[in-house]
Amino acid sequence: MVKNNKKKEEKPKKNDFKSFLRKRAPIYLAIITIFVIFAIPELTKSDLQSRFPELTSEQKQVVDILMNYNGPNESGLTVMEAITNKISEEYPDEKIFDNKKTIVELSVSKVNDEEYHFILDFESYKGELNYDWNVNKISGKITSNNQDSKHIIDLVDFYD
Repeated sequence: MVKNNKKKEEKPKKNDFKSFLRKRAPIYLAIITIFVIFAIPELTKSDLQSRFPELTSEQKQVVDILMNYNGPNESGLTVMEAITNKISEEYPDEKIFDNKKTIVELSVSKVNDEEYHFILDFESYKGELNYDWNVNKISGKITSNNQDSKHIIDLVDFYD
């Protein structure tokens, strides 16, 4: 028997990574597209709190006391949720916080060592909402200074 000494023709080595990507590129492209369409808008969605200006740590404490207030039984709707719901009722099916005509102004000023004056003005193309409270930082007591503010506190206090 005669052995065949011919060397087998060597095929050039395939780049495994390139072939892996070529086979799966449409799948990866679809996943990235789905992420861009659905996840990114949710991550960049604007809300009331994102429109608040930069505050000092003391002012942030007052804002937290007021916005996280959820009634005398400390359960249920918070002031932040009540205001957001009110705005959502006024502007259904709209991304009102992304609108260029929407202005949110927040002012927290010190009245004395314990009490702060809190003003939140929301203005858009349909009109404006003005909220005005006094917040006692020590006791957590909130006093309404106008009818809209009183309505929000009543809503939170009597929410079931």
